[in-house]
Amino acid sequence: MKKPDSKKTVVKSDLVYRVYERVGFTRQEAVDAVEALFNEIKSVLARGEDVRLSNFASFILKDKKARKARNPKTGELIRIRARRVLTFKPSKILLDSTNGTDDSGNS
Repeated sequence: MKKPDSKKTVVKSDLVYRVYERVGFTRQEAVDAVEALFNEIKSVLARGEDVRLSNFASFILKDKKARKARNPKTGELIRIRARRVLTFKPSKILLDSTNGTDDSGNS
C-alpha cells in the first residue's frame, strides 16, 4: 500500500491508508472498516433513506418527475423518465473548513 499523493484526487485506497496510519488498524482491518462504512451508506440509500453524517454532510434522495425536454442538437422532443437522484449537501462545518474559515467567519 503506497502513501497517498497530496496533489491528486483521493481514492478509496488513499482513505484506507489514512485509516491504517491514524487509527492503528492492520491494513486488512482498515480495508474492512472503509468497505463496511461505504456498504452501509449504500444499503441505507438503496432502502430509500437519507444519510446524515453530523459535522460532515448529508446524502439526500430526491424524486424527480417525468418531463418533456428538447434535444438541443436536433430540436426533437424527448421524454425524460421519472427517476430518483442523489444529492450531496455538505455541512456548514465542512464548507467552512474547505474555505479556510472558522466559526467566527475569520480566515
